[in-house]
Amino acid sequence: MGGRGPKRELAEKIAGEITLSNDPGATLRKWRTDFDISQTDLAAELEVSSSVISDYESGRRESPGIGVVRRLVDGLLEIDEHRGGDRIRQYGRVLSAGFESDVVYDLREYATTHPLTELYDTIDATQITDGSTDRISGHTVINSIQAITRLSSEEFFRLYGQSTNRVLVFTGVTRGESPLVALRVVNPTPNAVVLHGLDEADLWEHAADLARIDGYSLAVTDMPLEEMLDLLVSLE
Repeated sequence: MGGRGPKRELAEKIAGEITLSNDPGATLRKWRTDFDISQTDLAAELEVSSSVISDYESGRRESPGIGVVRRLVDGLLEIDEHRGGDRIRQYGRVLSAGFESDVVYDLREYATTHPLTELYDTIDATQITDGSTDRISGHTVINSIQAITRLSSEEFFRLYGQSTNRVLVFTGVTRGESPLVALRVVNPTPNAVVLHGLDEADLWEHAADLARIDGYSLAVTDMPLEEMLDLLVSLE
């Protein structure tokens, strides 16, 4: 795990979570699936049988010691690097913006601008209102509860990354009232907001009105979170 930077920081985070967990096997499984790595692929990287990984995750083997945890974590990160390093880069972007990964799931700047409709199509979002622009240059995916309860208005503005010409995606939304009210204290507003976890019928009745007043496009999607995060990578 030599060398500082996002890879080392992420390795320490994963290893710490597994080591301190009341159920290390379940925590290992969570991270493995988050990296979209099969037990077979992880086992091959570590040159062990897939039953070894299965036994650790199910608790059939004694909880792994720090040495085993380090090998498991290194295996996950090595596989990610072989695949292009998407998960490591994602964590690095969030880290460099000064956020914890449980607040911001992804923060990306695009090499070129994209039509807003392309992002909506990618994550199967339904547009509720039009905004003042139809192109975007980045996106930020946010845990709505963590962001609203933990971030100051100044920190909230940093969610915009390099530009407000982006989409803010709020996850874990039930009606949309809280994130849209929170946006009212941030000036300027983003070009677009996506409320994740609900469909149009569940949307707060005043949501569209607030979006029109502040001039941003509003959309909703109920696509599974991990699938959405994976698909958003294609816009980079």
